[in-house]
Amino acid sequence: MEGSRQSPKPHEIGFGPLQSIAHRPGKASELHARSELLRSQGRYQQARSLCLRSLALLKDSPKSSHQELAGVIQTLAATCEDCGDYAEAEKLYQRSLRLLGGTPIESAENSLQVNALVSLAGLCVLRGRYKQAKRLYLKAQALVAVCFGAKSLEMTAVLNGLGVLCKHTGRFHSAEQFYKQALAITKRILGRDHAALASLYHNLGGLEHSRGRFARAEPFARHAVQVREKALGPAHPEVAADVAALAAILDGQGKYEEAEKLYNRALAVFRRTYGPSHYEIAVTLGNLAAMSQARGRYKPAERQYRRALVIKDKVLGRGSPDAALTRNNLGKLLIDVGRPGEGVPLLKAVVATLEGRLPSGHPHLSKARENLRKAVQSLAKSRAPKRAGQ
Repeated sequence: MEGSRQSPKPHEIGFGPLQSIAHRPGKASELHARSELLRSQGRYQQARSLCLRSLALLKDSPKSSHQELAGVIQTLAATCEDCGDYAEAEKLYQRSLRLLGGTPIESAENSLQVNALVSLAGLCVLRGRYKQAKRLYLKAQALVAVCFGAKSLEMTAVLNGLGVLCKHTGRFHSAEQFYKQALAITKRILGRDHAALASLYHNLGGLEHSRGRFARAEPFARHAVQVREKALGPAHPEVAADVAALAAILDGQGKYEEAEKLYNRALAVFRRTYGPSHYEIAVTLGNLAAMSQARGRYKPAERQYRRALVIKDKVLGRGSPDAALTRNNLGKLLIDVGRPGEGVPLLKAVVATLEGRLPSGHPHLSKARENLRKAVQSLAKSRAPKRAGQ
C-alpha cells in the first residue's frame, strides 16, 4: 500500500504592494520599499533584515503614523511567513491590526486591515485552526464588500482564502466555486495572462489533486508553472512551489521519472532559499517518500517521511492536521514492512488529532480510521500464538 501524496500547499493572493502605504519620504520608507522589492525577488532573509531596520527607524521617530508602522510590520510578517516562522508572522499581523483599530470605513488603511485579516486566516488554515480562520475570512469579506466592492481585486484574496479553507475541510465543491469566482474577477481586471492568475491555477490543480483527479489537475498545474515562470524566472521559490505541485500531480498518475526530476528541482531551490528545515521542504520530502514507497523503495521512504515529520512538528506543532498526514503515511509504511508495533501508535495519534480538527465525514479522517483498523488487525495477527505445525 503506497503512501498518500500531500496536496500542494495553496497559494495566497496579495492585492497590491504594501510599500505604497509609506507616503512620508525618508530612510525608513526607502528601506521598506527595498524590502518589498527583495521579497518579490525571493530574497526573503535580506527583505526581513531591511524591514527590521525600517521598523526601528519608525519607532524612533515621533512623526511616524500608525499606518506607516502597520505597513512595515505587515511586510515584516510576510517575510517571516516566507521563511517559515509562522508563529512570529501571526504575532506581527495581530500587532498591525491593533495599530489599525478603529479605522474609519472611508480610510485608505482598510487595505491593510484586509491584508492582515486574510493573512492571519491563511496561517490559521495552515496550522489547522479552521473555525478561527473562517471567522477571520468572513470579517475580511464584510470589510471588503463595504470598502472595495464584491468584484474588486481585494475580494479575490478573500475568495481564494475561503477556497483554501473549504478544500482543507473537505468541502471541495464550495472550494471550486470560490476559486472560480476569484479567477473570473482577476481575469476581468488584470487580463487573461497576468501573473496573479498563477496562484489560482495552482490552487485549482491542488483541489483536483485532493479529489484524486490527477489528470484534471495536470493542465492547471502546468499552466501555473508556465505563467509564474514567465514572470519570475525558473529559480524563484514561488515557481519552485508550482513545480513541486506539478510533480505531486504527475506522481499521482504514475509518471514517476518526470515527477522525481521536478521534486528534486524544487528541493534544490527550497534549500538554497530557506535552508534545511522549511515547510515547503517537508511537503516535498513527504511526497518523495510516498513515491519511493509506491516504487518499493522502503528505506529511503522511511527516512524521507521521518525528516518531513520532524520539520512539520517543529514549524506547525505536533497537533496539526498537516503533520498528522505525514505521521499517517509513516505509520502505514511501518505496517506494510511488518513493523505493526511501531506503526499502530502513530496511527492512533493520527486519528486522535484529526477527530479533534476535522468534520466527521472528512476523507482524511475516514481514511485514517480505516488505516488504524487494519493496523490493529495486523498487530493482533503478529502477536497471536502460532498453532502446532505452522
